[in-house]
Amino acid sequence: MPPKTIIFNSSHNPGSGSGAESPRADRIPIIAANWKMNKTVEETMQLLEQMVDDLDVLDEVDKVICPPFVALYSAIEILEDTDIALGAQNMFWEDAGAFTGEISPIMLRELVDFVIIGHSERRQYFGESDADVNRKVKAAIRNDITPIVAVGENLLQNQAGQTEQIVTSQLRQGLEGVPALDAAGLVVAYEPIWAIGTGLACEPTQANGVASILRRTLTEIFGQETAQAIRIQYGGSVNSKNIADFMAQPEIDGALVGGASLDAAEFVRIVARTQEVYARRGR
Repeated sequence: MPPKTIIFNSSHNPGSGSGAESPRADRIPIIAANWKMNKTVEETMQLLEQMVDDLDVLDEVDKVICPPFVALYSAIEILEDTDIALGAQNMFWEDAGAFTGEISPIMLRELVDFVIIGHSERRQYFGESDADVNRKVKAAIRNDITPIVAVGENLLQNQAGQTEQIVTSQLRQGLEGVPALDAAGLVVAYEPIWAIGTGLACEPTQANGVASILRRTLTEIFGQETAQAIRIQYGGSVNSKNIADFMAQPEIDGALVGGASLDAAEFVRIVARTQEVYARRGR
């Protein structure tokens, strides 16, 4: 359970969402595994081999695996001939140049379909700004890589009732100048920083309320049709025990999974339970 001091400050009922208007059945759930700075090349191959067959048969859910950069090429060999997509955890916004240690979208576009942009750990530890996120989003789209754009508030911001202010500002600045035509395919991940790796998952209805705010903001930026096509994930201490509650929410279309995705059986259970909820909704 999240800390009792957490305050949700929004003009919307956080439990209501906008499900009555949302063509939820048209948005295929998407579960992405963010392995962060874990697993060598050999360990990556072993972990993928433990889960690939079980994941591949769960065809009602889009699955994305985001291993470290050094393991991407090896992962391609294992994921070949499956419907499991490969993603990167980050990238730079320039196509080439004197940027020692960076990975460009041109280097990635032959390897991956997705890239995580704006994760709180990138913002916190590496000083990435909303302007940096914006440049990366545009670079990804320009190179036919689907961005998973992460937004989220820290604990002090949440307790101060600033959740809506923070996430809408991050979203607006991160997507500034992106044409609606290019935006429909992107993914937004709401990751409350206080829930990442802490075991304190956000309450599902609260997460749905933030997702509703994000979709309202997307509507203001891109129009209703595009906003309804964009998938919104929840991330932050997601596991097989709580995923069904999150996926039952009308505005949550998937999850960005951290630590639980490093356990093959657990990650398969998360995807399987997501598919069960999706099937119960009916299409």
